[in-house]
Amino acid sequence: MTAKDWTGGLRPEQDLMFPSRPDDPEMRESASIWLFAEDGSFGFPRIGIEAEASNWVQRRFQANFAFPDGRVLNAADIGAAPSAIGPDGQPSILGAGPLVFRCIEPFRRWSVGFDGVAVDSDVAAQIGQAVDPSRRSPIRFEAELSMAAPAWVQDNAPERVAKMSAEAAIEAANMGVGYRIEQMFRAKGWLEIDGQTRDFRAVGSRIHRQSIRPLAGFRGHCWQSALFPDGRAFGYIAYPPREDGSDGYNEGYVYQDGRMYPARAVRSPWLTRAIGQGDDASLELETELGIARIEGATALSTFRIGNPDMGGFNLQQTGARYRWDGQSAYGMLERSTPEAIAIG
Repeated sequence: MTAKDWTGGLRPEQDLMFPSRPDDPEMRESASIWLFAEDGSFGFPRIGIEAEASNWVQRRFQANFAFPDGRVLNAADIGAAPSAIGPDGQPSILGAGPLVFRCIEPFRRWSVGFDGVAVDSDVAAQIGQAVDPSRRSPIRFEAELSMAAPAWVQDNAPERVAKMSAEAAIEAANMGVGYRIEQMFRAKGWLEIDGQTRDFRAVGSRIHRQSIRPLAGFRGHCWQSALFPDGRAFGYIAYPPREDGSDGYNEGYVYQDGRMYPARAVRSPWLTRAIGQGDDASLELETELGIARIEGATALSTFRIGNPDMGGFNLQQTGARYRWDGQSAYGMLERSTPEAIAIG
């Protein structure tokens, strides 16, 4: 595999950060991870930063921490931005308050750390919209991420979007006009909670984007990925059918035996109900190799019912236990819908 194959066709420096505020006030930089302990003892079903040029020195951040008993901690706030310049003299840092990402080696190694407080609740309270925001607990972690598969890239450069149909251009804008990197990793680190520190090994995915991202016309989505013990991986994002009944955005990949195969989902677990764990997360992906049938069930889940940050959409950010050809692994699932969903 060539270096260009590993980076999804991007230049190494495109995995670094903006050194200063972008000129376009609509431009944003985002970094996030989905991380799951190999033994399923906890998960971080999205920890991320949204740095918008219109408010460059104060960034939105979110940190979800989930446990098998249903306990969920969530930190969502605005934090001050540190300098983007790292110890290597490169623009390798993206931070917001208690959360800091660092690109150690583009497309190969990143690190992430959090040292703050989070609302301490459980997924049942999130579903019932009964979270007590005054109940908070300190939580800290650090992790180093080693990339385990090539980058999957959405390169929606403005000149490409200009050539798309109106419907495809709207969906490209929902993804982001610019570029988006998604890459699977293995991680090691430590987590401190309730006065106790534990070391961990984990798997997950990281996302890095620099783009303008209007969300007008967004209809919901289903997004899944996982990395398995033998090194194979999958990922995809699908949008619901358009108003005229035509297929929405639906792209993904299967990584197997050192090769990336383009894929599309032929079965997706759309969001129709809210339960804490055990919901069906099975999927099927079509590639030139045939149909990959992957079983899944949700675990380590979080919900936002009527999410005001998404125009009242229902949003689930969760882990899932996946099984594929006799192997099992924890991975991610994010799905949303503007439609009413069943509770329980």
